[in-house]
Amino acid sequence: MKIAMVGHFPPHIGGISSYVYFLSKKLVENGDEVYVVTYPHENIQNLEKIHVESASAPNIKGLRGLIFSLTGTIKLIKMVRNYDINLIHAHYLSPPGLIGLMASMFTGVPFCVTLHGSDAFILSSNRLLRPLFKLILIHAIGVFVVSEAVKEKVLKMGIPQLEKKTKITWNGVDLKRFNPQIEGSFKKETGIKENMPLILFIGNLVEQKGLKYLLRAKKLMKEDCNLVIVGGGPLLQDLKGISEYEKIKNVIFTGPRSDVENIIPDADIMVLPSLSESFGIALLEGMACGKPVVGTRVGGIPELINEDIGVLVNPRDPVELADSLDYLLKNKDLCIKMGKKAAQRALKFADLEIPY
Repeated sequence: MKIAMVGHFPPHIGGISSYVYFLSKKLVENGDEVYVVTYPHENIQNLEKIHVESASAPNIKGLRGLIFSLTGTIKLIKMVRNYDINLIHAHYLSPPGLIGLMASMFTGVPFCVTLHGSDAFILSSNRLLRPLFKLILIHAIGVFVVSEAVKEKVLKMGIPQLEKKTKITWNGVDLKRFNPQIEGSFKKETGIKENMPLILFIGNLVEQKGLKYLLRAKKLMKEDCNLVIVGGGPLLQDLKGISEYEKIKNVIFTGPRSDVENIIPDADIMVLPSLSESFGIALLEGMACGKPVVGTRVGGIPELINEDIGVLVNPRDPVELADSLDYLLKNKDLCIKMGKKAAQRALKFADLEIPY
């Protein structure tokens, strides 16, 4: 089968990019041909026998998505016709889902869509976009979601026959890249002492990730440690400003990194203080490396974390978050025990399911 993926893909960074890359590699291993239409990037290239092309779009807020919807549709229609594509798989409702829908209408090739989380929350709250999202879901031959929490959000739309074609496809983790045997290089790179505990966050620096509560928790913590925040986004400068103004010690902002497999092994705890979250692939990568995890009771995070491998806390509660992180750092034997069980739990997600 020849499949066209639409959405984020390496060298773009993030959970969707990682998932699409992992799924594409799995399809190629199974003998399928995979083609990708993704956002513009100066380092776009074919990877692992996966043919990758980008559609142009300016990096201007408000215009990027709109223009990518048009250029991506044109690019995808050409690829479908040039390579005799059998199936279009869009990742995220819009623009990728819209691109898949329009290309399907012009070519007659069926399309499916994976909802990765935040699009499902927009779906339930944005009245202006809801009719468009409904249209995409109605015409898709398959609707895939990454957690039970996302599935519940989608089915609340009340679209006829939607439940029959909706399927949970868990995010996967590449155990060749993330496992307890891998050694990190981050502490050496940054000069952090080997015996200094390190708490690690990886993700986009946006409001829904709850990072201002993580910074408050760091200020409240009694245990001496480094907090490393990996990622880029619109809140980067604001968060740096909070850290400096509040004089919060030992906080490192790395900006976006594509080599998180070199950072996670040096961490003692992975943390995700989200206000909303579909699943939390960074937590899964941490688990695969044998790290205990701390996350909030929102979205799909409770489907991933249990008491054997980490701690769940309430969102927007820096005191509870600080207490939980302090508790784990003070109990090193418990951390080691949780980390081993976390690595075992991650094995459940190693064999990524192909949804079609």
